[in-house]
Amino acid sequence: MRIRNRWVVLSACVLANLCIGSAYAWSVFQNPLIDAYGFTTSQTSLAYTISLSITPFAMVLSGRLQSKFSIRPLIILGGTAFGAGIFLAGFTTGIAMLYLTYGVLGGAGIGTVYGCTVPNSVKWFPDKRGLAGGIIAGGFGFGAVLFAPVSANLVSSIGILATFQTLGIAYVAIIAFASMLISAPPAGYQPEGWNPPSAPEAEKPGANLSTGKMMKTAKFWILWVMYTIGCTAGLMIIGHASPIGQERIGITPAVAAVAIVLLSLANTFGRMFWGAISDKLGRYLTLIVMYIMTGAMLLLLNVADSYPVFIVSVMGIALSFGGFLGIFPSITADNFGTQHLGINYGVMFTAYGLAAFVGPRIAAAIRESSGDYSLAFIIASCMGIAGIILTVATIISRKSIVSKTAQM
Repeated sequence: MRIRNRWVVLSACVLANLCIGSAYAWSVFQNPLIDAYGFTTSQTSLAYTISLSITPFAMVLSGRLQSKFSIRPLIILGGTAFGAGIFLAGFTTGIAMLYLTYGVLGGAGIGTVYGCTVPNSVKWFPDKRGLAGGIIAGGFGFGAVLFAPVSANLVSSIGILATFQTLGIAYVAIIAFASMLISAPPAGYQPEGWNPPSAPEAEKPGANLSTGKMMKTAKFWILWVMYTIGCTAGLMIIGHASPIGQERIGITPAVAAVAIVLLSLANTFGRMFWGAISDKLGRYLTLIVMYIMTGAMLLLLNVADSYPVFIVSVMGIALSFGGFLGIFPSITADNFGTQHLGINYGVMFTAYGLAAFVGPRIAAAIRESSGDYSLAFIIASCMGIAGIILTVATIISRKSIVSKTAQM
């Protein structure tokens, strides 16, 4: 059996994730949809929330299907669903249709593609889990860097509906091409010249847990809450970055689109940077640093009165948010093994789905009730404190396990 070059597989997975990562460019579409249809901010942003909330459930389903089918047809199926959802959004006649197309169908496609490419990439790189998870997640984050300016230009030249139709067709074609280069590694794959650590980590006694057994552990639920907290602030800001900049700083939609590109660059770099750092520093110490950075940047955003301060704060938040997406596939593999990683990470990723609902909805509700986003920033910042406490408790628990193991 010929083994495909793992870097080729990783590159193809990144290409597919660039397309589905365009979901992070949502705020480019928000105001044009409001202007075209008279929707409220809360109504319009719900399409984005639905899309990201559907994603983890599609990941769980794709994880189950990976044990019965190869990942290539699943990726094609997911890419077709995602592209079709965007394309059909181009025929929107009311808010319900936008929810069903961009939200439900598009979100199902995102989850299927992401749920296949992320675990598969981690399996190809048992020696560099953090880096591989960061790179593949980085492709997802970089999608908005590419497609935010493209989408903004298309909207201004051909209108919002034609933009959806054009992008939908492009996404199907690109993901179908990428899928041709993707395959799963052989069972028990190890890269040439690499020897697994002889001494198992503290987490290894729980390696290769089935999803049902994983969910019965307290460790899973603590990690799930930590993941939810880590994603909430990032998804809040990503979903409202353009209107926040326009309202608080007075920037134009075109300048706001540039801010989204910079935010997405930070999001992308954070996934790779923190993923690689976690391989050396440790997953949990890295999480603590990211919680602290997120809280500090939210407080800075709350007092931002100029474009440079606005950019620094949203990029800092996005940098840390990207890190959570880059590290948690590896944390899941470290704690529960790789045998069931496709479905296990899909279940873990439901934390992201909850954060996708909570973060943007908190911001929208507070904006509509108070006329300002400030309280939302403070709430998200306080959540980070809880994240730090849970992470410290996890570190203490791991040290206790190591100590007991050494005494046996």
